[in-house]
Amino acid sequence: MDSTSTLEVTDNAFLRQYECRKGDVLATIEYAQQERKIFLTKYIVPEELEFDNDFRDEFLTAVFEDIKNVKELKVVPTHPKIAGFVRKYRLKYKEMLPVGIAI
Repeated sequence: MDSTSTLEVTDNAFLRQYECRKGDVLATIEYAQQERKIFLTKYIVPEELEFDNDFRDEFLTAVFEDIKNVKELKVVPTHPKIAGFVRKYRLKYKEMLPVGIAI
C-alpha cells in the first residue's frame, strides 16, 4: 500500500462519520464515540468502489491515522470489513484496540 495517500478524508462530526469522495461517489464510515473509545459501526461504500481493496485500505488507513494522531482514542471495529482490515494489519493497529478486544 502506498503511503502517499491521494484520498482526502474528512471527519463530519455533525453526522458522526468519516467521509471520502472519489470522483462523484461518497464513501462513509459511521462511528459512535463513548468515553475514550470510538466504535466504527458502518462501512458504506458505493457499488463501484465495493471491491476496490486498495481504496478500502487507503480509506481505512486515513481514518485510523486520524483516530490515532488527532483523537487519541481506542478503536472498536464492529463492522466486519473494518475488523478484517484490523486483522490484515494487526501488527500496525493492535495497540489501538481496547484491552480485552481481540480481532
